[in-house]
Amino acid sequence: MTDSDRFVAPALYHAKESDQPRANVQSGARDGVLKLLPADSVTEHASTIGGRKIAYTATAGTLDLFGQDGAQTGAIFYTAYVERDGRPNRPLTFAFNGGPGAASAFLHLGLVGPKVLDFGPDGRDGANAKLVDNPQSWLDFTDLVLIDPIGTGWSRTAKADDANYYNVSADAQSIANAIALYVAHNNRSTSPKYLLGESYGGFRAAKVASALQQSQGIIVADVVMLSPLIEAQLPDQFALGAALRLPSLAAAELDRHKAFDEEKQKEAETFALGDYLTTLAGPPPTGAEAAAFYGRIARLTGIPEDIVSRNRGFLFSSFVKHSDAGSGEVMSSYDASFAAPDPYPESDYARGDDPWNGFTCAYGGAFTNYARNELGFKTEMTYSLLDTDINRRWEWRGGSPFQASATDDIRRLLAANPAFRLLIAHGYCDLVTPYSVSRYVVDHLPPSLAGGRVGLKLYRGGHMFYTKADQRAAFTADAKAFYATRPAASST
Repeated sequence: MTDSDRFVAPALYHAKESDQPRANVQSGARDGVLKLLPADSVTEHASTIGGRKIAYTATAGTLDLFGQDGAQTGAIFYTAYVERDGRPNRPLTFAFNGGPGAASAFLHLGLVGPKVLDFGPDGRDGANAKLVDNPQSWLDFTDLVLIDPIGTGWSRTAKADDANYYNVSADAQSIANAIALYVAHNNRSTSPKYLLGESYGGFRAAKVASALQQSQGIIVADVVMLSPLIEAQLPDQFALGAALRLPSLAAAELDRHKAFDEEKQKEAETFALGDYLTTLAGPPPTGAEAAAFYGRIARLTGIPEDIVSRNRGFLFSSFVKHSDAGSGEVMSSYDASFAAPDPYPESDYARGDDPWNGFTCAYGGAFTNYARNELGFKTEMTYSLLDTDINRRWEWRGGSPFQASATDDIRRLLAANPAFRLLIAHGYCDLVTPYSVSRYVVDHLPPSLAGGRVGLKLYRGGHMFYTKADQRAAFTADAKAFYATRPAASST
């Protein structure tokens, strides 16, 4: 798909003063569902984070977007956490999830916010999940603004069924405009500005950073990408795409048997880009050579050798039903080490939702309750955690999601700003956005651009490895170190 030519970039306007809550503009000014959005809510809190008591102000509110004709086109919901009496140039991080169609509640209550959703001792009990204090909140080292893109959370268009925002370029520009509005209204021009994006949000972060620079004159200091989609042009029906996916399958097999070992993982990575890649790229092996090749893949992944052989070494989605043969379970694409009972054991193909959704959907209800009862944002509008219709309707640059790429954006950001840095974080067992794809992109950046400025960190787990408390703590420590090593200079 191409970017929508119907979209008119919202004007840089908002009806809110910088030092007080916004007047409730819906009376006579807002139409349709936007009338359900209340005035911004500002509350005061304190919590022990990073080993120290932090007093902070929370704002749950909206930023209004307008077209060139002055008519409102939409409203973006956000939640901001600002340390009280923090220094004027304290870092400011804007965070969003991906999808497309996902709200920020995943990052909000899963990683960076002052509250975190606890899924119980086994880490997967969504029905009895509890919101608890987050001692590793990123509020320890940066102020936070969690943004829900249009169509997610409580962010909506003024007109029903208006899909003008549902494309790569318009989406990035609307987020850039919302960031510019927040910065202007809260006098944060001197704060170094960071972007944090998960999954498609990582792809979005590169696009937003470019849009901020080009249309708003705001230079992003650094970007953190979590389980990002950077390159979708390496599908696993081709040899290179399959080779970049194999290490994640190997890591999942080790994790399932509680035998994960970094040296074994490196061996799998070497095999993947060595014998595995070259064999897949050539004619299929035969005889003893085929038996040895397919047998090695089976041992690495846990997928039965006959399934591996039938697919000529290309594993596709066979891992979902066959990684642990005879177990009666299906594996998650988001974390291939994570299994759940198979609701359709008689089927050769996976049916129904990914097992991971069985508990992570609890983020939506938990955030709704938290926003109403602790942040004071009360609305009759329902909160949209993940809208699959937006994902289905999304207009991709180039016409297909398999042509999506943020590599050029990363190169241009590195070239335009010699101080710009990028931190990429992945879970080993993620099959949605395999870590080896990002490593491939990083390894092929020009050394003159990437040297010392682009880092890749790996963690145990999958796409949302932060649901594991120890991995969340490890990533937060790495992020804190990343922020701390930035030169002490303000960003415009």
